[in-house]
Amino acid sequence: MWKQWLVGLAVIVTVLVGAGIYLNQQPVAEEQNQRVKLTTVSISKPQLRQIKDQISAVGNLRPVDSVELMTEASGRVVELNLRSGQPVQQGQVLLRLDDRQARADLAVLKARLSDARRQYERTRRLRANNSVSQAQVDELQTSVAVAAAELEAAKVRLENHRIEAPFAGVIGLSDISLGAFLQAGSSITTLDSSGQLELNFSVPERFVGQVRVGQPVSAVSPAFPGESFDGQLVQLATRISELSRTLAVRAVIDNPGGKLRPGQFMSASLTLQEREALVVPEQAVMVRGDEKYVFVAEDGVARRVPIQIGNRMPGWVEITEGLSLEDAVVVTGQDRLSSGNRIRVLESERSIPENRFESVRES
Repeated sequence: MWKQWLVGLAVIVTVLVGAGIYLNQQPVAEEQNQRVKLTTVSISKPQLRQIKDQISAVGNLRPVDSVELMTEASGRVVELNLRSGQPVQQGQVLLRLDDRQARADLAVLKARLSDARRQYERTRRLRANNSVSQAQVDELQTSVAVAAAELEAAKVRLENHRIEAPFAGVIGLSDISLGAFLQAGSSITTLDSSGQLELNFSVPERFVGQVRVGQPVSAVSPAFPGESFDGQLVQLATRISELSRTLAVRAVIDNPGGKLRPGQFMSASLTLQEREALVVPEQAVMVRGDEKYVFVAEDGVARRVPIQIGNRMPGWVEITEGLSLEDAVVVTGQDRLSSGNRIRVLESERSIPENRFESVRES
């Protein structure tokens, strides 16, 4: 009997010892399991920044004012002020033909007009005494008018022997030499304005409602790496091209130092608007089908938050709905998260992109 009692006592002791060991190990196991479930993440708070909505396009430059200079009279070149690339001012004499005959003709007509006026005045005084008829007075008055008109025509013919710059600009190439004889209608050279140039490009139809005269434009050229030329939109076409579904627009670009040349290829950025917007790093945004969301850290727990996005910039995304400036957005490690997971925040800024807040839409 006592042997059965000893066996029972041994069983009871064994059970009690096993239970004690299990209870002692359970908190350690739970602590280890909890540590395994923690996901290491880095966070970043949304930023409020000024961003630009831009359209990217390509176009060609042309001068605001451009003309091909041609002679209006025939003659020998006696004065020549044409040097390719030379800046000239409005009214500056570029070429003069031999005008001796034209000056002589002008002198003759001046004398003829003076004589016609003297005869008219003498006859008009005689008419006051009824010494001559009114018909004679009218005839001489007509002669004065004809002589005056002929004199003005002679002045024009004299001026046609001289070519002046119609506006300030830069002279183009010329093959004219001093002493050469030119026929009327001969091409002399070209003259292009250079202080500002027109940039012509096209805007997709979907942006027509946002395009307005006066919007800023910046342009870059492969010929001048790293340099930007600024201007603004000055004209919009009245029709949309049925073939390309685009609207032709024209901007005026400043040309400091005359670096740019007409006909040059340019890449343009048209700024539709500037505004303040909430942005987060692009890598924080998760996409599943049509749903877009981010994870927000709250008291050591990840919470999934649906969002609405706007424009995209290099490394950044505009958030139009779903977040505030105080939200701690998970930037790295979110691909292993589910809503409700416990997280450990890693203090690091290495995953945050540099600030650049220009949204460029390809044209």
